Amino acid sequence: MIIKKVTGLLAVFMVAAFCACGQFVRLNQDSIRKLTQEDHLRMMKILGIDSLRPGPSGTPGKPNSANTDESKAGPFSPLPDPLIMNNGKKVRNERQWWIKRRPEIQELFDREVYGRVPYGVPPVNWEVTEVRRDTIGRYPVITKKIIGHADNSSFQAVKVDIDLTLTVPASAGKPVPVIMEFGFSFPSGIRASSVASGNMAAGNRSTAPSWQEQLIAEGWGFAILVPASIQADWGAGLRSGIIGLTNRGEPRKPDDWGALRAWAWGASRALDYFETDKLVDASKVGIEGLSRYGKAAAVAMAYDQRFAIGFIGSSGAGGLKLYRRIFGEQVENLAASGEYHWFAGNFIKYAGPLTQDDLPVDAHMLLALCAPRPVFISAGAPHVEGGWVDAKGMFLAGVYAGPVYELLGRKGLETSDFPQVGVALMQGDIAFRMHEAGHTTAPNWPYFIEFARRYFNK
Repeated sequence: MIIKKVTGLLAVFMVAAFCACGQFVRLNQDSIRKLTQEDHLRMMKILGIDSLRPGPSGTPGKPNSANTDESKAGPFSPLPDPLIMNNGKKVRNERQWWIKRRPEIQELFDREVYGRVPYGVPPVNWEVTEVRRDTIGRYPVITKKIIGHADNSSFQAVKVDIDLTLTVPASAGKPVPVIMEFGFSFPSGIRASSVASGNMAAGNRSTAPSWQEQLIAEGWGFAILVPASIQADWGAGLRSGIIGLTNRGEPRKPDDWGALRAWAWGASRALDYFETDKLVDASKVGIEGLSRYGKAAAVAMAYDQRFAIGFIGSSGAGGLKLYRRIFGEQVENLAASGEYHWFAGNFIKYAGPLTQDDLPVDAHMLLALCAPRPVFISAGAPHVEGGWVDAKGMFLAGVYAGPVYELLGRKGLETSDFPQVGVALMQGDIAFRMHEAGHTTAPNWPYFIEFARRYFNK
């Protein structure tokens, strides 16, 4: 089952939120839950929905546990064809894809799933606040602490300072490729060189090099972008963060952006900064994330064609898992009060009165928006990670996105046969591997680096 990392932190920290009264107040977990439920109900009322279907439980053995029995997972309803245009005609060439069909798919995701980035989003001014020399393993590095200040002159009640760090080999002597992770901000005194977040998430105390050290050893850099500094990860925070700033503290409209799209927007703004930094080869910047941040990484990759490669870890439903496949987490879970803020308000209606079969898109079409750029899909072993993220559902998204890659002169997954744990499928421009551990990308970093080397070392 996906570990609710950020939600768990709410029990520890007090947070600030902008309330309807126009003031910031300090909130505890109960207050956050109450305000979240009120906002969720408000959106349901706007959509004319009285009730939603309950989602399955992520706890095995419960009467309403999510299905993890492959024999009961299908057949699922026919998927929308990414190469059939809204007028029913088939896409015949690359020009039709770029000019007609791709914008159609993006519009459907904007309206029904992730929400639109509204006009007038404030610009971001990046400030380097610290530059230090350090070592990661045996490698000297340069690390920059960078803050992106969103212009809040039009609504000073909301302040957004985006938290970004960049680390590159000190001896590079030229701009280097960078992999940017959606990550966390560690307390003072904890250094990136001593933390392997993937190993921590897996509960693995292995002495193997951290993913950071692996990238530095390759001669590449890494960056960590903190999503919570862009947009809070709960519904009560929708009137703060970049969504609240843009809306001037007012509630969302049904097609306004949710947190996933906001986090992806923040990644694009970080890429804007990288284009100005002489230490970074901005044509070779990748995006990586795990779990909800795997969803955000997939959205960032799909919406910003400047990202050169994606490493999408256990993204599950709302990411690269097929919505129509009845296995693991379902639309009803995503549309409930705990996760609805990730999406546009319009998405809620697919948990009542509509269903996942009514969605005009599915996850393979999000992956198709990434084409022709390379994407590595990562998952843990089902018997360790559990079935909530549905590794096979993510694999199938890769299979069904293949025709778009082929139309654009690239290669999709090398097979449509679901592989065994530990088998790396990396011959195509869509790669897939289930590692032997749980909810982490850590064991797949060496395989991703091998995959990315094909593109970065050209």
